[in-house]
Amino acid sequence: LPLLFVQAAMSLLRLSRSFVPAFKAVQYRGFSSSRVALSAPTTKNFINGKFLESKTKEWIDVHNPATQEVLTRVPQSTQEEMRAAVDAASKAFPAWRETSVSNRIRVMFNYVNLLNKNMDKVAEIITREQGKTLVDARGDVFRGLEVVEHSCSTATLMMGETVENVGKHIDLYSYLQPLGVCAGITPFNFPAMIPLWMFPLAIACGNTYVLKPSERVPSASMLLVELAKEAGVPDGVVNVIHGAKDAVNFICDAPEIKAISFVGGEAAGRHIHDRGTKNGKRVQSNMAAKNHATILPDAAKERTLDALVGAAFGASGQRCMALSAAVFVGEAQNWIPELVNKVKSLKVTAGHVPGADLGPVISPTSLQRIHQLIGTAEKQGAKILLDGRSFKSSDFPKGNFIGPTLITDVTPEMDCYTNEIFGPVLVCLKADTLDDAIQLINKHPFGNGTAIFTRSGAAARKYQHEIDVGQVGINLPIPVPLPFFSFTGSRGSFVGSSHFYGKTGVQFYTQIKTITSNWRDDDISAGVAGSVNMPILGKKE
Repeated sequence: LPLLFVQAAMSLLRLSRSFVPAFKAVQYRGFSSSRVALSAPTTKNFINGKFLESKTKEWIDVHNPATQEVLTRVPQSTQEEMRAAVDAASKAFPAWRETSVSNRIRVMFNYVNLLNKNMDKVAEIITREQGKTLVDARGDVFRGLEVVEHSCSTATLMMGETVENVGKHIDLYSYLQPLGVCAGITPFNFPAMIPLWMFPLAIACGNTYVLKPSERVPSASMLLVELAKEAGVPDGVVNVIHGAKDAVNFICDAPEIKAISFVGGEAAGRHIHDRGTKNGKRVQSNMAAKNHATILPDAAKERTLDALVGAAFGASGQRCMALSAAVFVGEAQNWIPELVNKVKSLKVTAGHVPGADLGPVISPTSLQRIHQLIGTAEKQGAKILLDGRSFKSSDFPKGNFIGPTLITDVTPEMDCYTNEIFGPVLVCLKADTLDDAIQLINKHPFGNGTAIFTRSGAAARKYQHEIDVGQVGINLPIPVPLPFFSFTGSRGSFVGSSHFYGKTGVQFYTQIKTITSNWRDDDISAGVAGSVNMPILGKKE
């Protein structure tokens, strides 16, 4: 092996021994594996400030998607363990709620500092378990860190409203107060960013939290909560449980949990929303996407094509904001061959390899599904201009690799267009006019994000106004808002009461209390005659 790879492997081995008290070598039969590994680390629950070995008999293997090595085993947390996590959060809530907002923010500042210091450690874990390149993994951590930084301004974000003298001697004001125990269910594609969208803002607002990370990529979350404890988050304020459907349903049903945040697939998102709201909980659910790029013929060609390559194929297309559909308007259709040439230059290999552009996809099941959708596109009449299905890595022959794929002559009824592929596949459609492109995109059920590439301010203004998509980029391929705004996917890409982070995120994790206060300056001992009439404030006296 090259010296660099050996050094990286040794570094990761030292890292796994040093940072995660949740890992321990044990012998057992893996829940999802057809073979028995004689020794493998296990991921622990994190309950009331302690990493605790699960007593479950059901385990899920976590594989390195580039090698199929079993990295750790995740427990299907027992009902008793999940109940203990909720009880710990419930018990911690009164004291944490009464902790001054200034002191909660100081903890967040400590957390920001620790995340900066440990960014590379978290990124290395992400690359091992999720497969994305180290550069992309660092971006994963950084975009989450930005939300934690914004959580340091919680005091301002939680300010209520006041109106003096709504009636004689009467003032009206409101507070934003924490809800209680909240919970988060996170996906595999952003092992750090999405958890950091959730629990830091929730606890900064005074809530306590139960986190269920994706069972495919648990270790980044375990380091994140360890750093939170080091930053000064009290025991019980953040807890971690593990599992799949049973853990999700537990969160939806536990009466102590007041709000649920979810990012992931459409079926799971709707299930969580329906079951959670049925049980009286708030739910915010970011779900599937089909993000369109609209390319006008007056766009800056080279910058536009480079943007398409990065946004469509970065992270192997496993981003909820990946540009997975390109609509070429008019003469811009002639640019497709040049796009193919740029895509061919991308390097596909394991994420830790220097110069890697695309890593593996998360699992063999995901790889099989991507292959199937490409094959179906071909059968339905599309043209495969660049086919990544035949790609094989000589260095990592067991990896879940697929090369970048570009499909043209796609029409709206094709499966490759109606479905979220979630792989390094760009489908290309054609439109005669901008109006045709807008009409096409607005008919698609998902509304997470879109982008237009043009030199025309009038065209950009028309697009941003008429497009029915929650997040719009103008000459910007991935328009994810910074944390002082909110992530505002719409239509079939989101269901819930309010969006993630920013002002709407604070609103999600708090409840409004309004006080109407009457302090008269007359002698309270004199007594005032009562009335059974409807009180009318602000009337002329």
